[in-house]
Amino acid sequence: MVERDTSPVVEAGPLEGTAEGALQATWGSAPGFWGSIATVDHKVIARRYMITAFVFLALGGLLALAMRVQLARPEARFLDADRYNQIFTMHGSNMMFLFAVPVMEAMAIYFVPLMVGTRNIAFPRLNAFSYWVFLVGGLLLWGSFVVDAAPDVGWFAYVPLAGPEYGAGKRADIWAQMITFTELSALAIALEIVVTVFKQRAPGMSLDRIPVLVWAMLVMAFLVILAMPAIMFASSTLIMDRLVGTHFYNPAEGGDALLWQHVFWFFGHPEVYIIFLPAVGMVSTILPTFVGRPLFGYLPLVMALIATGILSFGLWVHHMFVVGLPRLGESFFTASSMAIAVPAGVQIFCWLATLWAGRPVFKTPLLFVIGFIVTFVIGGLTGVMVASVPFDAQVHDTYFVVAHFHYVLIGGAVFPLIGAVYYWFPKMTGRMMSERLGKWAFWLIFTGFHLTFFPMHILGLLGMPRRIYTYQPELPWAGLNLFVSVSAFILAAGFLVFFIDAIRSRTSGLPAGENPWNAPTLEWATPSPPPPYNFRSIPVVVGRDPLWSLPDELPVTSALRTDRRELLITSLVEASPEARESSPRDSVWPFWAALATSVLLIWSMFSPWAVVWGSIPVAITLIGWFWPKGVAEDES
Repeated sequence: MVERDTSPVVEAGPLEGTAEGALQATWGSAPGFWGSIATVDHKVIARRYMITAFVFLALGGLLALAMRVQLARPEARFLDADRYNQIFTMHGSNMMFLFAVPVMEAMAIYFVPLMVGTRNIAFPRLNAFSYWVFLVGGLLLWGSFVVDAAPDVGWFAYVPLAGPEYGAGKRADIWAQMITFTELSALAIALEIVVTVFKQRAPGMSLDRIPVLVWAMLVMAFLVILAMPAIMFASSTLIMDRLVGTHFYNPAEGGDALLWQHVFWFFGHPEVYIIFLPAVGMVSTILPTFVGRPLFGYLPLVMALIATGILSFGLWVHHMFVVGLPRLGESFFTASSMAIAVPAGVQIFCWLATLWAGRPVFKTPLLFVIGFIVTFVIGGLTGVMVASVPFDAQVHDTYFVVAHFHYVLIGGAVFPLIGAVYYWFPKMTGRMMSERLGKWAFWLIFTGFHLTFFPMHILGLLGMPRRIYTYQPELPWAGLNLFVSVSAFILAAGFLVFFIDAIRSRTSGLPAGENPWNAPTLEWATPSPPPPYNFRSIPVVVGRDPLWSLPDELPVTSALRTDRRELLITSLVEASPEARESSPRDSVWPFWAALATSVLLIWSMFSPWAVVWGSIPVAITLIGWFWPKGVAEDES
């Protein structure tokens, strides 16, 4: 039974206390290897996610460089067709499933609890479980690449190419199970974010005072919950077709190959916004700090985030305009694909108004934000172009589309993400990153990106198709391909400077202090880096920019115990205090449960009996996870 205390808990007072030692003992993790395995501190787990995701980013970038070397000249022999197909599939799958979505969720895991003023994320053991599952899924994919058995069916795994008729061996099976690993992890995090935002906000943080980044993460979490079951269904039915003889996608036995595209893209297009929405939340958080004024248009920005999330579920067929669907249906999806540009435009105008009315200080985070706005506008314009059926029919499956989605995904997500790393690095580490190296990184990445991907629009208009590993010398593509390949190394040099700066600054950067940017949101009210318990006393929010509203004194709550892990539960709308609830202590059982689940999923690629026998260790570890320990924190 969870203990609850419904007595009033709010009182005003300065943010100070004398119980840091007791809080450290209560919320801290045990030292040593097993202590690090058992920890459920959201900040530790988020850092693991971030580091792992950035490692996958670096590896995926190396794969992209290998493809560009192959395509630099006609009839090159750097890669053969089979290896190119593996690298092409690995690059897309790695970037989408192992980097882009996990790194955005990692930012949510780290900053949402801090920004809403709570001591830990909801369901912290599930949070730990999600990381280990994600890690094993990534190792499975990259392990297959090392032994020359990587998936070779594209990151979209279209049937019948990925089906049992043409996808011999285990390559497509590995892709399908990697999807199961990563989406299981993502769904777990999404549930944690929703509950944390709805029930653990600091007193006074009503719905109209939630930071825009938290709104963005909340909408992202709902997109994950609603969209990712579709891709889990798709990957599960694909592996059933391959391993147990079902016929979901076999037209000869009553199946439908187009069903795969519908189910996959029903997930695939919301996934773009699962990546994009956290990025625009980061932009809306960084801008006010560096222009010295509150964000312009808070309500329109929040409504634009929600509208984007809703509209994202009505766009998937614009990936299928050339498959022969009814024209009336195509016209509907053309309209919805163009309509989603409206909330994006609202956000851009709000950001420009914030810049115009403030006094910008052009530090590295703001440079990446401005670079994002420029790049995303270009990507958005080409998005409206490919939303038109006649135009899409001409450029579909050409390099024009490759250019478009890299402008949207790199320009729309990676630029804000790198700006966010420079912005929050002092909070996570207590150290500042280098402004000099940061500006070098920005200009190399910004210049290298546009020199790499803008010419791909021209290659697409010249008819160069996607997914080819070589081309004939008489075709008019050689000069531009060489230019693109050289430019790709400029882009890679920018990321190399960024990684060097981050690694160097971790130990030798200048000390940051609690709030080096004079930022307005709650995460900057904690020490840098934050202690395991986040806040000595839970703050009380009196405005949308709490550290600017009361710069000298922040009201706090004072009724949470120091000898137990307790969270303050508040109401959904007004964030009025309702109860105290215990938070689970550290446990190794999530690790063992993730390991048992991983064994079941990998074993099932070789035998359907794995689902039966593999369920036994999964059940044992879950019993150990949830078995009452006689400690209140372990019963929640």
